Amino acid sequence: MIVKTKKYALDQKTYINIALRQWVKDNWKWAFVPLGLILLNVILSLTNVYPNYWIYIVIVLLTILYVLFWAVQITGIAQMEQSKALFQKYIYEIDSRQILMRINAKEGGILKWNQIDSVIKDKGAYILFLDNAEAMANVKANWIAKIVTKGLSKAQFLYLPFNIFTSENDLRFTDALLRRKGLLPGSVPAETVK
Repeated sequence: MIVKTKKYALDQKTYINIALRQWVKDNWKWAFVPLGLILLNVILSLTNVYPNYWIYIVIVLLTILYVLFWAVQITGIAQMEQSKALFQKYIYEIDSRQILMRINAKEGGILKWNQIDSVIKDKGAYILFLDNAEAMANVKANWIAKIVTKGLSKAQFLYLPFNIFTSENDLRFTDALLRRKGLLPGSVPAETVK
């Protein structure tokens, strides 16, 4: 069976919101570093070992700059010329072999199931996160570029809202296919994805 969706284009605001939300979900644990440093400074100040107040400002400022850096990176992706393809209108044709993304009858692209890292079933859509490990394996870049690329790995995704599916059967088939591939959380793969 092949599921053919309605034509759909992801808008930039939705992209930025999802990418930022996913970044926060992946990096929330780093909030304990500035909290720990502030707590350590409180202890050092109360015991008069090293009383200072400037460290609070530095910690808060660095934390804000760190979050702003990643927010600018994610927002910048949406503005780049190379990312134009993310926001074009596609018709998705989903089957057990691949996802065919068509702009029109002659133009489009193929996304194999092994290129998808994971899927989240949101309240109104499927979010398919792409796996960029294979693409980055042979790229020669400095350590900063590698860190930024790793931090933005969840910023590469397909957003398939439920309303682009033409019928309830298509939606159920897509859900079953994602579960069979082991991409939805809590599902066991019935076949090998990679």
